Amino acid sequence: LKQAIAEYVSESAGHTVQSFTASHVSVGNGSDELIRSILIATCLQGEGSILVADPTFSMYAILAQTLGIPVVRVSRSRGTFEINLQEAQAAIQAHPFVRVVFVVHPNSPTGNALTPAEIEWLKNLPDHILVVVDEAYFEFSQTTLVNEVLNRPNWIVLRTFSKAFRLAAHRVGYAIANPQFASVLEKTRLPYNLSSVSQAAAQLALKHKHKLLQSIPQILQERDTLIAALQQKPVLKVWQSQANFVFAVPQSKAAAIFQSLSRQGTAIRHIADGLRITVGTPIENERTLQRLIHTIESLAFTTTPISPKT
Repeated sequence: LKQAIAEYVSESAGHTVQSFTASHVSVGNGSDELIRSILIATCLQGEGSILVADPTFSMYAILAQTLGIPVVRVSRSRGTFEINLQEAQAAIQAHPFVRVVFVVHPNSPTGNALTPAEIEWLKNLPDHILVVVDEAYFEFSQTTLVNEVLNRPNWIVLRTFSKAFRLAAHRVGYAIANPQFASVLEKTRLPYNLSSVSQAAAQLALKHKHKLLQSIPQILQERDTLIAALQQKPVLKVWQSQANFVFAVPQSKAAAIFQSLSRQGTAIRHIADGLRITVGTPIENERTLQRLIHTIESLAFTTTPISPKT
């Protein structure tokens, strides 16, 4: 499985020859196990803290807290969801024991990819700080920083079979890292962490990747259609997305909208006063849109459009 993953990563990075080998790969029971292994290898017993920029994937902080590891939180621009780099740099200088910086590319739940300025900031971090770039949605964004792993031993890229490859129930995630750190992850992971069935499913998915991934253009088209429709509602602020979901912030009453949709059988996420809506089939998207419009119309909103805050 590691060899098959290495070949796929090399191909997805645009390499005509295989630059990544099995020694660059560690496979986990979902990305969560790999995140936990990274934390164990770097931050346990007062060795350091982690830095995250909210809103982002919640499991970095949750797993750190279960291990007693401090979490340093910085903000993002409300208008673009870019990381507040001045705040992040100040946080690192104020917390000299920050050992790991976690970023998602593109970010969840907001869907924005890392900007050149954010990437440059990550590249300029000291070598003792581990940079973990979570590319769970790579197959949708087709933007990757995995080549940095070849030149920067303190960089790790995480990916998963749970999204575009549709193997969420099998819990197969993988890390691409410098071989030395990949071997550390191998030592900290649980033995027998993946069943033979999950490993076989992942290998089969890679063997038939072109068939499995051929629906992505339609998903992206549906995403853009959904964004355009939501942008017609003045009480919603909707952002462009590089992933398979849309992030929208209502003028108010996000919790009420979330609860109403849940009662109607539509499952979305309520995060940071916003709503993350996963793109489904055309029929599912139309149903979600109609239920959302009905819910908004049934609530007492003013008609003042939302203006983004920086």
